[in-house]
Amino acid sequence: MLQLTELDLFELGGLPDMASTRRLAAILAADVVGYSWLIGAHEGATLQAFKTIRAELFEPAIAAHSGRLVKTTGDGLLVEFSSVVEELRCAVEVQAHMAESNAAVPADNRMEFRIGINVGDIVVEDDDIFGDGVNVAVRLEGLAEPGGICVSVRVQEDAAGKLDLAFEDLGEQQLKNIARPVRVYRIRGSGMAGGVMGTVRPWALPLPDKPSIAVLPFQNMSGDPEQEYFADGMVEEIITALSRIRWLFVIARNSSFTYKGQTVDVKQVGRELGVRYVLKGSVRRAGQRVRITGQLINAVTGAHLWPTTSTVLSKTSSNCRTK
Repeated sequence: MLQLTELDLFELGGLPDMASTRRLAAILAADVVGYSWLIGAHEGATLQAFKTIRAELFEPAIAAHSGRLVKTTGDGLLVEFSSVVEELRCAVEVQAHMAESNAAVPADNRMEFRIGINVGDIVVEDDDIFGDGVNVAVRLEGLAEPGGICVSVRVQEDAAGKLDLAFEDLGEQQLKNIARPVRVYRIRGSGMAGGVMGTVRPWALPLPDKPSIAVLPFQNMSGDPEQEYFADGMVEEIITALSRIRWLFVIARNSSFTYKGQTVDVKQVGRELGVRYVLKGSVRRAGQRVRITGQLINAVTGAHLWPTTSTVLSKTSSNCRTK
C-alpha cells in the first residue's frame, strides 16, 4: 500500500505545526498489487515495468484530465484533481487499459493496480499534500480489488448520474486511523470496459541480466488423454532440472503452464515472461514407443536454435534414440 508520512504521525499524536494552506480537492491513491512478491521474483523487470506504466499510461491520463501527480513511492502514486468527474474518468481509463494489456499476461507476472478516490479537505505544504482527505483515499485503495476502484460516499454523490458507471454500496467501513466510519462504494459499469487513451499493448518485462528460459507445456500428439499426464510431468522435470543451474533464470511452472492448450507466438511469450529462450515440444505415443520432440527457440529473433527428437520404449527409459 502507498505509505504516507502523515499516517505514522497521526499514530504518534498528530502532525507538527507548519506554514501551510488548505483547500478542497479530489484525491486518487494507487498502488501495485503484490509488489513485494513481484520485486522478489523479478526485481529489475518490475522496477522497469512500473516506470514504463507510469510514464506511458498514468502521466498522460493524469494530464489529459487536468490532474497533478503529487508524488510516487516504490509501488504507488498520489494524484490531486480539482474535478471528481475528471478524476473518475482518469481512474477508469487507467484500469481499463491495464486490464486489456494484462489479458495475455500470465497471472504471476501481471502488474495490477488498486485505486482509492476521496474528496476532502487537504493541507498543502511545499507541493506535497496531507490531511484526512488524503488518508481516506489511501485507506480506500487498500479496500479495492486488484484492478478495481473504491470511492467514498462524497465521490459517489458528486459523480452520480454524470458518468456511465454503477456504484456498488459496500456499507460503512471503519478505516485505520480514521476517526469516523466511511461509507464506501465499489465502481461497476460499462465505463470499466475500455478507455480512450489509444492503442493498448502488453507491458513487456525486460530481459534479465543472465540467460533466461521458459519451458512451455509439450503438446500431446497421440490422442490418448493419459499421455497428457506424462507430457506435463516431463516438462515439470525439465523445469526442475534447469532451475538447479544457478546462472540460468528459469520461469516457474505456474507461469509457463498458462499457455497450455494455446497456439502461441514465441516472440510474444518472450515479451510477456521476460525471457530470451523458449523450449517447446510435443509427445506422441505409438504402441510401446513414445516419441518426444523438442525445439529451443530464441524468443527475441524467433530463430530455431536446437531441434531434437527422442524415441523412448515405454517399458524402460534406458533404450533411447536421439536424433
